[in-house]
Amino acid sequence: MSDASTRRPFIAGNWKMNLDHLQGIALVQKLAWTLKDASFDPKAVEVAVFPPFTDLRSVQTLVDAERFGLAFGAQDLSPHDAGAYTGDVSGAFLKALSCTYVLIGHSERRQGHGETDEVVHAKVQAAVRHGLVPVICVGETEEELEQHGTSAVPVAQTKAALAGLPAGTPVVVAYEPVWAIGTGKVATPETAQEVCGAIRAAVAETLGPDDAAATRILYGGSVKSGNIAGFLRKGDVDGALVGGASLDPTEFAAIARFQDHVGA
Repeated sequence: MSDASTRRPFIAGNWKMNLDHLQGIALVQKLAWTLKDASFDPKAVEVAVFPPFTDLRSVQTLVDAERFGLAFGAQDLSPHDAGAYTGDVSGAFLKALSCTYVLIGHSERRQGHGETDEVVHAKVQAAVRHGLVPVICVGETEEELEQHGTSAVPVAQTKAALAGLPAGTPVVVAYEPVWAIGTGKVATPETAQEVCGAIRAAVAETLGPDDAAATRILYGGSVKSGNIAGFLRKGDVDGALVGGASLDPTEFAAIARFQDHVGA
Protein backbone atom coordinates (compact mmCIF):
# COMPACT_ATOMS: atom_id res chain seq x y z
CA MET A 1 0.00 0.00 0.00
CA SER A 2 2.94 2.32 0.60
CA ASP A 3 6.64 2.70 0.08
CA ALA A 4 8.29 1.62 3.34
CA SER A 5 11.68 2.85 2.10
CA THR A 6 10.58 6.44 2.75
CA ARG A 7 9.94 5.75 6.45
CA ARG A 8 12.82 5.60 8.93
CA PRO A 9 12.42 2.47 11.08
CA PHE A 10 11.61 3.22 14.70
CA ILE A 11 12.53 1.05 17.68
CA ALA A 12 10.90 2.29 20.90
CA GLY A 13 11.61 0.97 24.39
CA ASN A 14 8.85 1.30 27.00
CA TRP A 15 10.40 0.87 30.45
CA LYS A 16 6.98 0.91 32.13
CA MET A 17 7.26 1.31 35.95
CA ASN A 18 10.85 0.12 36.16
CA LEU A 19 14.22 1.76 36.95
CA ASP A 20 14.80 4.81 39.12
CA HIS A 21 16.72 7.74 37.66
CA LEU A 22 20.14 6.33 38.57
CA GLN A 23 19.32 2.95 37.03
CA GLY A 24 17.93 4.77 34.01
CA ILE A 25 21.20 6.65 33.53
CA ALA A 26 23.13 3.38 33.68
CA LEU A 27 20.85 1.73 31.12
CA VAL A 28 21.02 4.62 28.65
CA GLN A 29 24.81 4.76 28.93
CA LYS A 30 25.18 1.04 28.28
CA LEU A 31 22.66 1.13 25.43
CA ALA A 32 24.45 4.03 23.73
CA TRP A 33 27.87 2.43 24.18
CA THR A 34 26.63 -0.93 22.90
CA LEU A 35 25.15 0.65 19.78
CA LYS A 36 28.31 2.68 19.20
CA ASP A 37 30.50 -0.42 19.53
CA ALA A 38 28.30 -2.12 16.95
CA SER A 39 28.87 0.70 14.46
CA PHE A 40 25.17 1.45 14.59
CA ASP A 41 23.92 4.16 12.24
CA PRO A 42 21.32 6.31 14.07
CA LYS A 43 20.40 7.96 10.77
CA ALA A 44 19.22 4.61 9.43
CA VAL A 45 17.14 3.55 12.45
CA GLU A 46 15.63 5.77 15.14
CA VAL A 47 15.90 4.45 18.69
CA ALA A 48 13.88 5.96 21.52
CA VAL A 49 13.42 5.20 25.21
CA PHE A 50 10.32 5.91 27.29
CA PRO A 51 11.35 6.12 30.95
CA PRO A 52 9.13 6.83 33.97
CA PHE A 53 8.43 10.52 34.59
CA THR A 54 10.97 10.68 37.44
CA ASP A 55 13.79 9.61 35.09
CA LEU A 56 13.13 12.05 32.27
CA ARG A 57 15.31 14.95 33.45
CA SER A 58 18.27 12.64 34.05
CA VAL A 59 17.85 10.98 30.65
CA GLN A 60 17.54 14.37 28.94
CA THR A 61 20.69 15.71 30.59
CA LEU A 62 22.69 12.61 29.70
CA VAL A 63 21.49 12.31 26.10
CA ASP A 64 22.08 16.01 25.44
CA ALA A 65 25.49 16.16 27.12
CA GLU A 66 26.86 13.04 25.47
CA ARG A 67 25.07 13.53 22.14
CA PHE A 68 24.04 9.91 22.16
CA GLY A 69 21.68 10.22 19.20
CA LEU A 70 18.82 8.61 21.12
CA ALA A 71 15.31 10.03 21.24
CA PHE A 72 13.15 9.87 24.34
CA GLY A 73 9.60 10.42 25.41
CA ALA A 74 7.12 9.98 28.24
CA GLN A 75 4.77 7.09 28.94
CA ASP A 76 1.65 9.21 29.31
CA LEU A 77 0.40 12.79 29.65
CA SER A 78 -2.62 14.65 30.96
CA PRO A 79 -5.38 15.77 28.63
CA HIS A 80 -5.23 19.05 30.57
CA ASP A 81 -2.58 21.73 30.09
CA ALA A 82 -2.45 22.98 33.70
CA GLY A 83 -4.58 23.35 36.82
CA ALA A 84 -5.97 21.41 39.75
CA TYR A 85 -5.20 17.93 38.43
CA THR A 86 -3.19 16.27 41.20
CA GLY A 87 -0.78 13.67 39.89
CA ASP A 88 -1.20 14.62 36.23
CA VAL A 89 1.73 15.65 34.05
CA SER A 90 1.18 18.32 31.41
CA GLY A 91 2.42 18.07 27.87
CA ALA A 92 3.98 21.49 28.44
CA PHE A 93 6.22 19.99 31.12
CA LEU A 94 7.28 17.18 28.80
CA LYS A 95 8.07 19.59 25.99
CA ALA A 96 10.19 21.65 28.41
CA LEU A 97 12.23 18.49 29.04
CA SER A 98 12.83 18.14 25.27
CA CYS A 99 10.68 15.04 24.93
CA THR A 100 9.97 14.24 21.31
CA TYR A 101 7.36 11.54 21.86
CA VAL A 102 4.68 10.45 24.30
CA LEU A 103 2.92 7.11 24.53
CA ILE A 104 -0.85 7.39 24.53
CA GLY A 105 -3.48 4.69 25.01
CA HIS A 106 -1.20 1.84 26.03
CA SER A 107 -3.27 -1.24 26.80
CA GLU A 108 -2.19 -1.05 30.44
CA ARG A 109 -3.69 2.45 30.61
CA ARG A 110 -6.83 1.42 28.76
CA GLN A 111 -7.39 -1.62 30.95
CA GLY A 112 -5.86 -0.72 34.31
CA HIS A 113 -6.96 2.93 34.33
CA GLY A 114 -10.16 2.69 32.33
CA GLU A 115 -9.00 4.98 29.52
CA THR A 116 -11.65 5.13 26.83
CA ASP A 117 -11.28 6.13 23.20
CA GLU A 118 -12.53 9.57 24.25
CA VAL A 119 -9.76 9.94 26.85
CA VAL A 120 -7.14 8.73 24.36
CA HIS A 121 -8.40 11.24 21.80
CA ALA A 122 -8.16 14.08 24.33
CA LYS A 123 -4.60 13.08 25.17
CA VAL A 124 -3.63 12.96 21.50
CA GLN A 125 -5.00 16.48 21.12
CA ALA A 126 -2.99 17.61 24.17
CA ALA A 127 0.20 16.10 22.79
CA VAL A 128 -0.24 17.83 19.46
CA ARG A 129 -0.98 21.16 21.17
CA HIS A 130 2.42 21.00 22.84
CA GLY A 131 4.43 19.85 19.84
CA LEU A 132 4.84 16.27 20.99
CA VAL A 133 4.51 13.34 18.61
CA PRO A 134 1.89 10.93 19.98
CA VAL A 135 2.72 7.25 19.80
CA ILE A 136 -0.85 5.95 19.78
CA CYS A 137 -1.19 2.40 21.06
CA VAL A 138 -4.02 0.28 19.69
CA GLY A 139 -4.82 -3.39 20.01
CA GLU A 140 -7.31 -6.06 20.95
CA THR A 141 -7.74 -8.57 23.73
CA GLU A 142 -8.08 -12.25 22.90
CA GLU A 143 -11.81 -11.98 23.57
CA GLU A 144 -12.15 -9.00 21.23
CA LEU A 145 -10.17 -10.83 18.58
CA GLU A 146 -12.56 -13.78 18.74
CA GLN A 147 -15.62 -11.54 18.79
CA HIS A 148 -14.71 -8.97 16.13
CA GLY A 149 -11.97 -10.61 14.05
CA THR A 150 -8.55 -9.41 12.99
CA SER A 151 -7.95 -5.65 12.83
CA ALA A 152 -11.48 -4.44 13.67
CA VAL A 153 -10.67 -3.12 17.16
CA PRO A 154 -7.29 -1.53 16.39
CA VAL A 155 -8.73 0.16 13.28
CA ALA A 156 -11.64 1.60 15.28
CA GLN A 157 -9.25 2.80 18.00
CA THR A 158 -7.00 4.42 15.39
CA LYS A 159 -9.87 6.32 13.79
CA ALA A 160 -11.11 7.50 17.18
CA ALA A 161 -7.66 8.72 18.23
CA LEU A 162 -7.00 10.61 14.99
CA ALA A 163 -10.45 12.18 14.60
CA GLY A 164 -10.26 15.90 13.98
CA LEU A 165 -6.50 16.13 13.54
CA PRO A 166 -5.41 18.25 10.59
CA ALA A 167 -3.55 16.62 7.71
CA GLY A 168 0.18 16.79 8.17
CA THR A 169 0.09 16.11 11.91
CA PRO A 170 2.98 13.76 12.75
CA VAL A 171 1.86 10.64 14.59
CA VAL A 172 3.10 7.12 15.21
CA VAL A 173 0.73 4.19 15.69
CA ALA A 174 1.75 1.08 17.63
CA TYR A 175 -0.24 -2.12 17.17
CA GLU A 176 0.04 -4.14 20.35
CA PRO A 177 -2.20 -7.20 20.49
CA VAL A 178 -3.03 -7.35 24.19
CA TRP A 179 -2.97 -11.13 24.12
CA ALA A 180 0.72 -10.99 23.11
CA ILE A 181 2.02 -8.53 25.74
CA GLY A 182 4.25 -10.22 28.29
CA THR A 183 2.69 -13.61 27.56
CA GLY A 184 5.33 -15.05 25.29
CA LYS A 185 2.68 -15.31 22.57
CA VAL A 186 3.56 -13.46 19.39
CA ALA A 187 1.46 -12.51 16.40
CA THR A 188 2.91 -13.89 13.20
CA PRO A 189 4.58 -11.42 10.85
CA GLU A 190 1.73 -12.08 8.44
CA THR A 191 -0.88 -11.14 11.05
CA ALA A 192 1.10 -8.04 12.04
CA GLN A 193 1.28 -7.00 8.38
CA GLU A 194 -2.45 -7.54 7.89
CA VAL A 195 -3.35 -5.40 10.90
CA CYS A 196 -0.72 -2.72 10.25
CA GLY A 197 -1.90 -2.47 6.66
CA ALA A 198 -5.47 -1.99 7.87
CA ILE A 199 -4.29 0.67 10.31
CA ARG A 200 -2.51 2.48 7.49
CA ALA A 201 -5.74 2.44 5.51
CA ALA A 202 -7.48 3.97 8.55
CA VAL A 203 -4.84 6.71 8.70
CA ALA A 204 -5.45 7.38 5.00
CA GLU A 205 -9.17 7.65 5.65
CA THR A 206 -8.74 10.12 8.53
CA LEU A 207 -5.63 12.15 7.63
CA GLY A 208 -5.21 11.44 3.92
CA PRO A 209 -3.03 9.23 1.71
CA ASP A 210 0.12 11.32 2.04
CA ASP A 211 -0.02 11.11 5.82
CA ALA A 212 -0.71 7.39 5.64
CA ALA A 213 2.38 6.89 3.48
CA ALA A 214 4.51 8.87 5.95
CA THR A 215 3.13 7.48 9.23
CA ARG A 216 5.25 4.86 10.97
CA ILE A 217 3.32 1.89 12.30
CA LEU A 218 4.98 -0.30 14.92
CA TYR A 219 4.34 -3.81 16.20
CA GLY A 220 4.51 -4.51 19.92
CA GLY A 221 4.11 -7.73 21.85
CA SER A 222 6.90 -10.01 23.10
CA VAL A 223 9.36 -8.57 20.59
CA LYS A 224 12.90 -10.00 20.80
CA SER A 225 16.07 -9.85 18.76
CA GLY A 226 15.27 -13.34 17.53
CA ASN A 227 11.95 -12.40 15.93
CA ILE A 228 12.22 -8.69 15.08
CA ALA A 229 13.63 -9.19 11.57
CA GLY A 230 10.61 -11.21 10.50
CA PHE A 231 8.27 -8.35 11.37
CA LEU A 232 10.43 -5.66 9.79
CA ARG A 233 10.47 -7.53 6.48
CA LYS A 234 6.79 -6.65 6.11
CA GLY A 235 6.04 -3.50 4.15
CA ASP A 236 3.63 -1.89 6.63
CA VAL A 237 5.58 -2.71 9.81
CA ASP A 238 8.01 0.15 10.40
CA GLY A 239 9.43 -0.74 13.79
CA ALA A 240 8.64 -2.10 17.21
CA LEU A 241 7.33 -1.00 20.59
CA VAL A 242 9.43 -3.08 22.97
CA GLY A 243 8.49 -3.71 26.58
CA GLY A 244 10.45 -6.02 28.86
CA ALA A 245 13.32 -6.54 26.43
CA SER A 246 14.05 -2.80 26.48
CA LEU A 247 15.26 -3.16 30.09
CA ASP A 248 18.20 -5.25 28.86
CA PRO A 249 20.47 -2.84 26.95
CA THR A 250 22.30 -5.65 25.15
CA GLU A 251 19.08 -7.26 23.95
CA PHE A 252 17.47 -3.93 23.09
CA ALA A 253 20.55 -2.93 21.10
CA ALA A 254 20.31 -6.23 19.21
CA ILE A 255 16.67 -5.46 18.40
CA ALA A 256 17.70 -2.01 17.15
CA ARG A 257 20.25 -3.71 14.91
CA PHE A 258 17.51 -5.74 13.23
CA GLN A 259 19.03 -4.95 9.84
CA ASP A 260 21.90 -7.29 10.73
CA HIS A 261 19.37 -10.13 10.75
CA VAL A 262 17.02 -9.18 7.91
CA GLY A 263 18.87 -11.37 5.48
CA ALA A 264 19.13 -14.25 7.91
